[in-house]
Amino acid sequence: MKLTPMMEHYILHWGEMGTRWGVNRSVSQIHALLYLSEKPLPADEIAETLGIARSNVSTSLKELQSWNLVKMSHVLGDRRDHFAAQSDSWDILMTVVEGRKHREIDPTVSMLRDCAVEAEQDKETPEAVKERIRDMLEFMETMSGWYEQMRKVPKPTLIKLMKLGARVAKFVGK
Repeated sequence: MKLTPMMEHYILHWGEMGTRWGVNRSVSQIHALLYLSEKPLPADEIAETLGIARSNVSTSLKELQSWNLVKMSHVLGDRRDHFAAQSDSWDILMTVVEGRKHREIDPTVSMLRDCAVEAEQDKETPEAVKERIRDMLEFMETMSGWYEQMRKVPKPTLIKLMKLGARVAKFVGK
């Protein structure tokens, strides 16, 4: 795949942003390349285009597949596996958010619940600390519940809500 300077800029920036989000640079660059590609690409072409070791590409593709951001497909007459990224920005966002919730938020809520139960029977932990644990648990459960409700809202409605921004507060009142 021939990259234009703009495509290179996008891929390099996506790689940089990935590292800031806690994602490996190669994983992010491969995702960016596949997102920009009009057709599924085989791993060897990804490696050649980005100048990344083939083994690194394989590992990165597995990670992207585990996040459901990349799907494998086959091309008639070609025995190689080909890979394509989701192309809908909203679907990508929702996939990433769902994955992060599952990997980060859900275990944290579980840990906070355990801590809150343990704190009730713990006579050594100061009451102020117990209160902070309860507050954090309530906050995380509220955010998690809000997310569960919002993910069921149809995409067109979500887009309208986001475009409303702070104006949505008019409908809620003070």
